[in-house]
Order: sequence, then C-alpha cells, then structure tokens
Amino acid sequence: MKKIRVIQYGLGPIGCSTARAILSRDNLKLVGAVDVDPAKAGKDLGHLLDGKKLGLKVVKTVAEALAKTKADVVMHTTNSYFDLFKGQILEILKAGLDIVSTSEELSFPWLAHPREAKAIDAAAKKAGKTVLATGVNPGFLMDSLPLFLTAISERVDRIEISRIQNASLRRGPFQKKIGSGLTKDQFKAAMAQGRMAHVGLVQSVGMIFDTLGKKLVKYEEKIDPVLAQKAIKTDFFEVEPGQPCGLNQVARAYDEKGEFLTLTFIAALDSNVDEDRIKISGQPNLNVVLKGTHGDVATRSIAVNAIRRVKEAAPGLVTMRDLPIVTIG
Repeated sequence: MKKIRVIQYGLGPIGCSTARAILSRDNLKLVGAVDVDPAKAGKDLGHLLDGKKLGLKVVKTVAEALAKTKADVVMHTTNSYFDLFKGQILEILKAGLDIVSTSEELSFPWLAHPREAKAIDAAAKKAGKTVLATGVNPGFLMDSLPLFLTAISERVDRIEISRIQNASLRRGPFQKKIGSGLTKDQFKAAMAQGRMAHVGLVQSVGMIFDTLGKKLVKYEEKIDPVLAQKAIKTDFFEVEPGQPCGLNQVARAYDEKGEFLTLTFIAALDSNVDEDRIKISGQPNLNVVLKGTHGDVATRSIAVNAIRRVKEAAPGLVTMRDLPIVTIG
C-alpha cells in the first residue's frame, strides 16, 4: 500500500493533534511541518508533540518543506477567518498539493465569501488539486450529518440542531474564544469585534439551504454570555460567580415559508449537559441524540480521515456534501 505523504501546516493545539494522528496511521506518512511562528520554526517537530525527536524540522513555508521532500497533501490547521488563511491556501495550491483544512469559513464559503470561494475554486482547478475544509462543526454535526439523515425523509418541514458542550474538557484557545473569564462588558466588546465566539453557523446554514434547494430570505444570529453560578477553575482560566464562563449562540435561517433551520451552539465551563441533538420535523419525525462527541478529538479525526477522500476527489473547492462518506481508515 502506497502511503499518502502529508505536510502538517499549523502547529497549534489542533495542528499538533492532527500531526499525532497522521503519525499513527498506516496509510499516511508525515513528511513535513510548517508554522510561521519563529518560536517553532527550526525545532524538531517531535519536540512540539511529545518531546521525542522525529527528524522533521519545522519550517516557515511550504516551499521550504518541499525543498526537502515530496508530498501529496497538506493538512492545514491555522486560522478560522478568510483574511488570515486565504494566502496560505493559494500558496499551497501554487505548490501543487491537495488540501484538507480545518478553517471554518472555508467549509462552505459561497454564502458569506462568494468572491474568495470563486478564487480558491479557480486556483484549485488550475492546479488540478482539491481543497476541502472540515471539522466536527462546521463540517459534520450541524450540516453534513443532518443532510445525510434527510435521506430517509419523505418530507422535511423544519430542522433544529443543538450542540451543548462542557468546555472545561476542551483546549485553552477554545475556552478563550467562548469568553471564559471576561467581564460582561469585555464579553460584549469582544463579540462586537467579530473575532470571538463559534465560527461556522452561517457556513452550516449555507450548506443545508443550498443542498436542499431552499432560498435563504433571512438570517439572524444572536450571542449571549453564559454566566458562572459558582467559582470555576480549569487548566487555563479561573472564573468567579457572575462572570461569563461560555456562550449561547443561536442562528435562525428562514425560507419563504418562515423559520426552517435553527442552530443552537452552547459551550460553557463545567456544563452538566454535553450532547448533540438533531431534530428533523416532517415525514417521518426524527430525533437523533449523540453523547460523547469530544470536539477536539472529532475535529482531528474527521480531518485526518478525509485525506483519502480528498486524494480521490475531482479538482476544485469541495465540501463534505460532495465527497463519498468519510470513514476511518
């Protein structure tokens, strides 16, 4: 069996996690590592993962990595926002490599970022390569999974999806982006700047509406803090009673008949509820509940599992709805 050669681009908590997963797979070979952080560049990748030398030195660009090795795919785990990752995606495509990314705004960009989506799709087709962005959400729980469930429906009148997480189990950057430890005023100001909270609800809405052939006539999103009822301490934050310890984020999407899709995302430290629920009203009525979906584990797993499908896919910017079912192996 010929192994797929992978370069890891981005070595934050998720990037290091996907790198470890790639190293554990028999059908994949980790051949390079890229990160723009000068504190990481030049170090042996193994020292960033578990302290054991791997013989793979972290470099600052894909071009530097390719000067030392051949590769097939880049696992891209850097930023959520188009203005921060678009140049990186184009750089990788120019180098002639397929891409699996965890960048949320790339998961279904045609609704919120149509020009950028068109540019990346064109660059991918010119290079003859495939670009996919995925993760647990967006990429699975709030879009591709409920879409797959409609395969057994005769009629779909409404879809409601909720994801409730105990954020104390998640990585530090995740706890930070849900507002842990801020004051109420700081929470409000941070949300107004648009670089906090969960990224991806509008992308999930876009995928569902487009796939089901529905016209989006109205979209609204609201974010409120979840306030701590007691003192909370995690490995990364200490939160006093009354301070934000998470968020409640709700997106509502309407077609010509009214509200068709509701997405509720709740993440809070020490939450006593940790579950995902998909409710499809129609014929038949479906109510699917998942427990034990750890966001960080799920994100690295689906991204790594998608590598094989991306290698088999046609060139261009694709989404999870476009690929054969992604499975382990």
